[in-house]
Amino acid sequence: MIEFKLDLKSGVPFHRQIVDQIRYGIASDRLLPGEQLPTVRELAVHLSVNPNTVRKAYSELEILDILDTQQGTGTFVGHRQVEIGEAEKERMLRQICDELVARGNQYGFTLKEIVTQMQRRLEND
Repeated sequence: MIEFKLDLKSGVPFHRQIVDQIRYGIASDRLLPGEQLPTVRELAVHLSVNPNTVRKAYSELEILDILDTQQGTGTFVGHRQVEIGEAEKERMLRQICDELVARGNQYGFTLKEIVTQMQRRLEND
């Protein structure tokens, strides 16, 4: 199971963040076929969002045959494999970098300081 989180400052709609997390969870095998997802209500409470936001994300993924909702039983990861294209990976990486730089700037860090810290992290991993 993945840990759902929302980035309030990213500018990305909440339902899109939920969709992306589920798609990436499936593509990376952190969500497996047949695995049950939290109910709409549970996830809405966990993320502090309107249940319609979660419902919209789940519905979008059902239409794509990525999720399967069984009335009275729950929502499950379908058996369709999710592929994340290179362009989408590049877009997500760019978005993550933009968010990192913006957050660092809020704390007064320069881009050079951020890059230096990332290089140190790379050397230590």
